[in-house]
Amino acid sequence: MTVHEVSKLSGVSIRTLQYYDSIGLLKPSDYTESGYRLYDDAALERLQMILLFRELEFPLKDIGKIIDSPQFDKRKALEQQIELLTLKKEHIENLLNLARGIKEIGVNNIMDFTAFDTKKIDEYAAQAKESWGDTDAYKEYEKKSEGRTAEDNANIVKDMMMIFTEFGGMKEQDPASDMVQKQVKKLQDFITDKMYNCTKEILSGLGKAYSAPGEMNANIDRAGGDGTGEFVDRAIQIYCEK
Repeated sequence: MTVHEVSKLSGVSIRTLQYYDSIGLLKPSDYTESGYRLYDDAALERLQMILLFRELEFPLKDIGKIIDSPQFDKRKALEQQIELLTLKKEHIENLLNLARGIKEIGVNNIMDFTAFDTKKIDEYAAQAKESWGDTDAYKEYEKKSEGRTAEDNANIVKDMMMIFTEFGGMKEQDPASDMVQKQVKKLQDFITDKMYNCTKEILSGLGKAYSAPGEMNANIDRAGGDGTGEFVDRAIQIYCEK
């Protein structure tokens, strides 16, 4: 799709799309001979994620780091967005009901201000935002990723997927075996080096995310073959219990 078509489809101005390109947040998939930006399905999916996080009022610089993180969980982001939109829908319906009531019987007969209360929306948005950006691990990741280019981040993802590919070649082995456990340590060290201090507590949580249905599990299984995410999770839990 051309930049004009994407702008019309998404409601995002051409100038904003150009700005996203200039800061490396959303690069076009290609260019026409005359220099017009072109976007494929992957770019449109990334734009959707950007807009979802904008609804949660994240700064653009944080959105890029979250989406480019190897730990990014699209399913989690979508679930949060669905919940937030549901709360906003209820808020709008309450305002509509109040406005209709005032129209019917007059403002002096309806002294109810609860429809204007956005506390639930604000609290949920804050909690969702905190789950992505206000943890010590994320702050450390933010510091380590400072100055990295999109290509740098892509290479980190590639290297991490290679670790999962290696796990995939070990699936016939006992997850408690020395070889598999050394591979878990390799994964832990990689995350600590490139992202944040990967404690056993954090690693255990990551393991559960690797085996849970969703984008992360699909990517790991794509790298190592079906069942790799579940195998890695079992090996991680054994490692963390030591």
